[in-house]
Amino acid sequence: MTPVAVGAAGLGILLVLLALRVPIAVALAGVSVVGVGIIRGPNAAFAVLAEQPYNFIAHWTLSAIPMFLLMGSIAYHAGLTENLYKAARLWLIRLPGGLAVASTMACAGFAAASGSSIATSAAMGRIAIPEMLKYRYDPGIATGSVAVAGTLGSLIPPSILMVLYAIFAEVSVSKALLAGILPGLLSAFMFAALIIVRCTLNPNLAPVDGNEKISSRERFQALIEIWPIPVLVIGVIGSMYSGIFTATEAAAGGALLVSLIALVRRQLTLSVFIDSLLDALKGTATILFIAMGGFLLSRFMAFSGLPFYLADLVDALSVNWILLMIGISIVYIVLGMFLDSIGIMLLTIPIMIPVMDAMDMNLIWFGVILIKYLEIGLVTPPVGLNCFIIKTVVGDAVPLEKIFKGVLWFIAADVVTLTLLIAFPEISLFIPNLLN
Repeated sequence: MTPVAVGAAGLGILLVLLALRVPIAVALAGVSVVGVGIIRGPNAAFAVLAEQPYNFIAHWTLSAIPMFLLMGSIAYHAGLTENLYKAARLWLIRLPGGLAVASTMACAGFAAASGSSIATSAAMGRIAIPEMLKYRYDPGIATGSVAVAGTLGSLIPPSILMVLYAIFAEVSVSKALLAGILPGLLSAFMFAALIIVRCTLNPNLAPVDGNEKISSRERFQALIEIWPIPVLVIGVIGSMYSGIFTATEAAAGGALLVSLIALVRRQLTLSVFIDSLLDALKGTATILFIAMGGFLLSRFMAFSGLPFYLADLVDALSVNWILLMIGISIVYIVLGMFLDSIGIMLLTIPIMIPVMDAMDMNLIWFGVILIKYLEIGLVTPPVGLNCFIIKTVVGDAVPLEKIFKGVLWFIAADVVTLTLLIAFPEISLFIPNLLN
């Protein structure tokens, strides 16, 4: 059996194990170590298992992950994000579907503070969905808007997924994070435009309460109350954009800045800090355990030569890049229906990066496209993790099938956004290129 055949068989077995719900980290590491053992012998397999996880964890850039997680946890537990929805609601309630648009914009703001799609969906779901249901919004648009807007945490910096991608793809973490800004904002505005158009054509989806009187003073007071989030976002992104800090230093600076803001507001109690620290520790342990498995898989793929075989095959066949992107889209959409985001990314990166290199495609741009695929996977049935999170939040108030039906319109908007990002790479690369 040739090394390439061993690599292909290993990927097939890995997919079967993941389908059987074997823990992702265990499946990735187990298949990789056994595969290396078949190709290079048991001594090489034990050497890989003994050395490579440490070599990966010792990577300095990875320290951005616990720092960004701690920043988001403190912002959430200290209540720094709770006024986002209130401000958005007061300013946007008069728009068709104004509360759903407010939820989308608030999710974008929360994503910029947390870096997590799951945290964004869970937190904003608890705040926004009951409010929309109280105003007699259609349950599908109420739950679907939050489920889909919650995925913005995967793209808008600080994105944990983007940090992992940049490390595995060996590109600048700072540039990769900054590349997600315009695509993330484009996604948010596409969701908002879809809501406005649908609710204009069918006002019954989102009735407008004409009796509620909101003064200009209330609106501007609400804006003043959300000052911690703009300060935090500008501090983190501005420090990376200006070149003052690397992504890792900006993450640590963000954790310090959010702690100082919470102290100034007298919201950083001992219990808040301990809860935030525990959340960050649990999240870091989970992510890095899975990432170590992905790193071992990349070593297995390198030993097998499968990625380079596929890259040479693509080059020899002179595959049109449009056909290649269509094929990649199908692969990621299908995988997104059954696997979680981190699992998909770590499973496919060792294969995709050499292929992208062979096609002379910009790896930072491809990172944005990859994250966008993962966002779609977060709301695509039958898994659709964000939809299940929303279901947990709403309980029996909205059936699961109604939530999935509600996200379908937003998936269509995501497809349009993805098409624009593929057709016009400058959308993703404009800000990173300013750093050159």
